[in-house]
Amino acid sequence: MDAARNPRHSVPMIEGTSRLDVRLGAIAANYRAYGRMAGPCAVAGVVKADAYGLGAARVAPALAKAGCDTFFVARLEEGVGLRKLLPDARIFVLDGAQADAVPALITHRLTPVLNSLEQVAAWSATASATRSALDAALHVDTGINRLGLPGEELSVLAAEARTRLSGLNLVLVMSHLACADDTASKMNAQQLSRFKQALAMLPAAPASLAASHGAFLGAEYHFDLVRPGVALYGANPQSAGANLMQTAAVLTGKVLQIRRIDSGEAVGYGATFRAKRPTMLATIALGYADGIPRSATNQGIASVRGTRAPIVGRVSMDLTVLDITGIDGVEVGDDVEFLGDAVTLGEAARLASTNEYEILTRLAPRIARHYEGQ
Repeated sequence: MDAARNPRHSVPMIEGTSRLDVRLGAIAANYRAYGRMAGPCAVAGVVKADAYGLGAARVAPALAKAGCDTFFVARLEEGVGLRKLLPDARIFVLDGAQADAVPALITHRLTPVLNSLEQVAAWSATASATRSALDAALHVDTGINRLGLPGEELSVLAAEARTRLSGLNLVLVMSHLACADDTASKMNAQQLSRFKQALAMLPAAPASLAASHGAFLGAEYHFDLVRPGVALYGANPQSAGANLMQTAAVLTGKVLQIRRIDSGEAVGYGATFRAKRPTMLATIALGYADGIPRSATNQGIASVRGTRAPIVGRVSMDLTVLDITGIDGVEVGDDVEFLGDAVTLGEAARLASTNEYEILTRLAPRIARHYEGQ
């Protein structure tokens, strides 16, 4: 019997069959690259969603060591956790000042990004009740229509700023671009104009409009602070041209089994792939429970011994199958790269019909994380 068909030519699931190598030095270098590009304005680090899936407990201190003193998170609990790591950092919470979050915001010295007149009123009332001046950021919606004060609420606030902002130190006014990854979009200039109009209506305060992609639209988008997020973790912040960011995450899974199938035989659930020739297959210990998008079925690629191999058949919960026909020397136990230097973050996202943000934030906790540098 051919060894490739022999059931003994396999290995049981063992500890360490998947691995995520996080390059802290690369993340710090990407942060410093923004500092050089956006200077003299300040650069914050966005570490929401557990530093985009890479582990805020290690990433945030590495950014702080690189000079970052301002951080953005989405959820209150993220801010509380980050405060324990960085006692002196300035931490903004994008969800704002929800009523039940106010005590924790005060206790952990977190600055809410106020998104509505209701939140402004609640935070001002807290300042009055505690007889203290509280820092606050204000989020003005300029067209993305998610969070942020809409135009009518901005007008009310501007007309009654002294009263409504009573007890508050307005330390930042911010907005968020909807189409920053498309340099040709007319919406970028439209939102820039609306943001400038909003700033003219409000009390003077530092301003921030651009995140990862927006910072590359030009200096007029920088204002006082840029807020890179996904680019810190290796995504290309430019829609065209070489990626100036270093690779920050390398995802590998081990070969569990190798087999040969004949022409016409199927692979995986639903038999979505049928071999058109005798084919060598490698089954890898990574699946959608680890974060490999199911949409990569018959679309994605991985790198085996330095050679690209297509995903064949449906990505399943724990396993993904590759066509390794013509790749010499593949053995059970080999590491296969699904994300990193050979398969870039942008390429992995494109082939799975998604974006870099989802690829990173879907990476599951069961993947062992190893940290390099710093």
